[in-house]
Amino acid sequence: MPNRIIYMGSPSFTIPVLNSLLSSPDEVVAVYTHPDREIGRGRKQETPPIKKIANDIGIEVYQPNTMKDIEVVRQIKKLKPDLIVIAAYGQILPKEILDVPRRGCLNIHPSLLPKHRGPSPVIKTLLEGDKETGVSIMLLDEGMDTGPILAQEIYTIQESDTVETLTNKLFDTGAQLLTRIIPRYLGGAIVPRKQDDALATYSRKIRKEDGEIDWTNTAEEIGRQIRALSPWPGVHTYWKGQALKVIEAKAEPSIEHPQGGIGQVITGYGQDKGAIGVVTAQGVLQIITVQQQGRNKNSAAAFLRGHSGFVGSVLPN
Repeated sequence: MPNRIIYMGSPSFTIPVLNSLLSSPDEVVAVYTHPDREIGRGRKQETPPIKKIANDIGIEVYQPNTMKDIEVVRQIKKLKPDLIVIAAYGQILPKEILDVPRRGCLNIHPSLLPKHRGPSPVIKTLLEGDKETGVSIMLLDEGMDTGPILAQEIYTIQESDTVETLTNKLFDTGAQLLTRIIPRYLGGAIVPRKQDDALATYSRKIRKEDGEIDWTNTAEEIGRQIRALSPWPGVHTYWKGQALKVIEAKAEPSIEHPQGGIGQVITGYGQDKGAIGVVTAQGVLQIITVQQQGRNKNSAAAFLRGHSGFVGSVLPN
């Protein structure tokens, strides 16, 4: 007899997780996702991608504003789940829900717990310059990512990885791992392993102001900031009093003594004499793509052609 599973997830990068459950011998009896939202100036309704998939195959979809409502708890009890699977759902489950499924609630967390607990583990991984990360499948408890671990898989971070590409890779990996883990866990072959709280590190919720560049950081640190915080909140500096987004850049830490002070825009340095860069505390950040407020993205070279005073200016910290 198939196990009854409730799936909880929202962003598009969690679709592989839902698909892995749908292709398993178990039964997905319901999907929980965030409510439809109004977006843009026209206030158009945006439907979560998870909802679209569930509707297409006839699975019941629930979109509560909060999981703390007693009616939500009663609803989940009526579904009689053996297991709840969570992937970036975006809401904290109260104990009343954690206690409902016979075999608990499994969460896919995109870090190697206990490292980088909290809401922004992939961003934290990139900002810290970690060489490797991974995905953890854990049993939820009442703490912040403190529950016992069922399985983990390591991923070696590539220099080209951004928060988007890395998040997609980790949830793809998590979906594959989940497929292998669920039958073994439900069959009693896996004993959950307690986390070592002494090794725990934490991520926090990202704010818009985290995207402002401080040129007194090193070129490598600013490069990691761009990879971690694009597209949201985006990384920016200011020029002539207006925000200038840095969409793409390359850290060149080996250029130790460039001409100019920290924050100064320079050109004609290094091997690529046409490159445009900004002096940092260590090395130069080569600017590749920028975007002015209210304008389209532009290559740094094209931006320079229309703003000849950019080179030689000093960007604020």
